[in-house]
Amino acid sequence: MPETPPDQNPAPPGFLNEPVARRWLASSSIVAIGLILGGFFLGDGLVRAKEADRSVTVRGLAEREVTADLATWTISYSTTAQSLQTAQSGVDRDSEAIASFFNDIGFADDALQPTGVNVNYYTDNNGIGRYTVRQRLTLRTHDIERAQNAVKRQAELVRRGVVLEDGSGMSYTFTQLDEIKPEMVAEATKDARAAAEKFAMDSGANVGSIRKATQGYFSIEARDGDGGGWGVSDTPYKKVRVVTTVDFSLD
Repeated sequence: MPETPPDQNPAPPGFLNEPVARRWLASSSIVAIGLILGGFFLGDGLVRAKEADRSVTVRGLAEREVTADLATWTISYSTTAQSLQTAQSGVDRDSEAIASFFNDIGFADDALQPTGVNVNYYTDNNGIGRYTVRQRLTLRTHDIERAQNAVKRQAELVRRGVVLEDGSGMSYTFTQLDEIKPEMVAEATKDARAAAEKFAMDSGANVGSIRKATQGYFSIEARDGDGGGWGVSDTPYKKVRVVTTVDFSLD
């Protein structure tokens, strides 16, 4: 058989021949292009993520003065005597005086409701046994003006022989919060946007849409503050307050 002629230009050791080199270069080019494109899209994605993360979180406040629509007055009184019957008779007398007082002001007979009674027996320093009968009556009314009048005239109860115990006082409640909630939340959100726009103007940006919002909580407090101390009573004038937290996007 004739011998195959040797390669006239054999590749030096460590070098690829021309066909293999061309395939290697083509594969390397594809990988390089893939790396370049992958880096571009990764970088673009990071830029877009950074832009999407531009936001500002602010708080909005809304306040409104309201008048309470429910008055509750818990009246506590007691009588102490050596016999239970005598102590009970004293409490019954005070109950009649209290009912007469509220009738004179214009309240119906059923405006007052018994809400508690307690009997306590003890021995004084002289060894004499005594009974204390304690009674509670509660007035609950939506007639705020009449309730205020009763508070102003409560000294008449003392003149009628009724000794009011600590804890006897009128309290006023605003029960129509659900009716004003939507408007107040809108006001608080508007206040939050104004704060966001001020921030955006200072930083050279524009306020976009709301990304996230938290309503916060509503609080109802005395309009003029809680002074406390003896002789200080609740008033029907309240202040409703809500704070919202809003996260705005920035363009």
